[in-house]
Amino acid sequence: MSNSNTTIYTHEYWPAESPPLPLEYFYRYEAEIADSDFLVQPKNGEATHYSWREVGDQSRRVASYLRSLNMPAGSKVALLAKNSAHWVMADLAIWMAGHVTVPLYPAMPIDHVEHVIDHSDAEFIFLSGMDNWEEMQAGLRKVERGIALPGGPDDPRFISWQAVIEQSTPLTENTQRAADELATIVYTSGSTGMPKGAMLNFSALAAATVLDPVYLHISKDDRGISYLPLAHVAERLTVEMGSISCGTCIYFSEGLETFTQDLRRARPTIFFSVPRLWMKFKFGILQNIPAEQLDKLLDDPATREQTQKAVLEPLGLDQVRYAFCGSAPMSQDLLSWYQRLGMNILEGYGMTENFGYSFATIAGQERLGYVGTVRPGVEAKLTEQGEVLVRAHTNMTGYYKAPEKTREALTDDGFVCTGDKGEFDEQGRLRITGRIKELFKTSKGKYVAPAPIEDKILSSLLLEACCVMGSGEPQPIALLMLSPDARVAAANADQRAGMTQQFAALLADVNAQIEAHEKLHALIIVKDEWNIENGYLTPTMKIKRSVVESAYEPRLGEWYAADKGIYWEA
Repeated sequence: MSNSNTTIYTHEYWPAESPPLPLEYFYRYEAEIADSDFLVQPKNGEATHYSWREVGDQSRRVASYLRSLNMPAGSKVALLAKNSAHWVMADLAIWMAGHVTVPLYPAMPIDHVEHVIDHSDAEFIFLSGMDNWEEMQAGLRKVERGIALPGGPDDPRFISWQAVIEQSTPLTENTQRAADELATIVYTSGSTGMPKGAMLNFSALAAATVLDPVYLHISKDDRGISYLPLAHVAERLTVEMGSISCGTCIYFSEGLETFTQDLRRARPTIFFSVPRLWMKFKFGILQNIPAEQLDKLLDDPATREQTQKAVLEPLGLDQVRYAFCGSAPMSQDLLSWYQRLGMNILEGYGMTENFGYSFATIAGQERLGYVGTVRPGVEAKLTEQGEVLVRAHTNMTGYYKAPEKTREALTDDGFVCTGDKGEFDEQGRLRITGRIKELFKTSKGKYVAPAPIEDKILSSLLLEACCVMGSGEPQPIALLMLSPDARVAAANADQRAGMTQQFAALLADVNAQIEAHEKLHALIIVKDEWNIENGYLTPTMKIKRSVVESAYEPRLGEWYAADKGIYWEA
């Protein structure tokens, strides 16, 4: 694939020597801060603290066991598990044993699990306990052996983690992996068709740990919490690799039911989340204090600092030094709202194909609606169509066993074609304006970019998700999914009537801000909940646009014919 000749944005900094590889970082801290906490795992309200020494001991024992199986060097080992201390230990053990990690989401559809296991040639698997084990077994029919992590399934094919620890002698040598060796195959979420496996070598993972002092000042005293899927590059980069490269401690969450308790225990100094969850935090805060009262307290210099602390401390977020957001665009209104709380959320931008590493916001140089400038070792440019192209040390070598798809994704000179449409400002900060393939044409022959319109709609606290669609129609419409609280309130006829008036005002406000061909014909409040389990959302909680559109397209004619500005799906 060729590319266009346009301005290339680059970052001037790159270390004189190549950064250490992940295992080299681990061995350093295993020796230097052996007794410091590395991983903290909660269970039933209590927490087990694993030091760097203890993590090293268990990982080395599991690596020794893997070597005893005599699998060929570079064998693919699947890791289908919830986030936990043992997820990280398993990852390290796979690398120490000379193999390749293939992470899978526990919430991944069964047919996708079976596809990844088969397509990746996985010869072994690590498994945690999961709520849908009975169904999941269908996707693991071809798996013959593995290790059940603590709390994992009771299946004769899988030996328990504890049994491996008890019967194995830890490796004594520090296994070295070459920079160009394959470290992991990360399968995309598969929003269209079956997932593709991006191949990332050790040098790519190492490059993502280059933390220019311009960006961050992280020390061994910092703490993070892991609760988003580690199978996704964003969590693996910011939490796992961030900790391994800086010697920080990772706390884990036991699940949704205990998340607040787990967050208070961790009191993270580094916190990463996605827009959907940042919105949920906001909903929770406003349940305890009315928005008008909060605004009044924050406007008053005499009460501002005390109010900020009173709001963030019960959440466990009062000690956050660096707050990050990624995986999807965050609305400008939401970013501004958190800024008033004293939490400056720094947006970043990346994708599976470059290990989530390409753009980041620099503290003090933020611009609302922009994802920052290129990170060290990154080059970026736009095509004539406005597509963002990125070349970085973190770029994948290609898709596993998919040369044609690799040629579609990589230019001849090594740029990843992101599929995102964007624009740069005078300081080289990037704004994502939508997906190239998400643009649709109305019957009037005009193109509509849904993402910017959705961003405006999601300023409403009544909403949790939105999808603008209408290909081939005179005007677009927007499908709206209510927040949990709004869903409960809508069951009351009087409250629903009030919400209808709010949505009518929202429709008028949004339409006043966009071009004539983009103006929304109607807002449709859908009755169904979009979630990961029913396939409407990716594991990182982005809407699967093609799934949503396919599900609701049969009703478009009815909604256009009704000619209502606000329509509640029956």
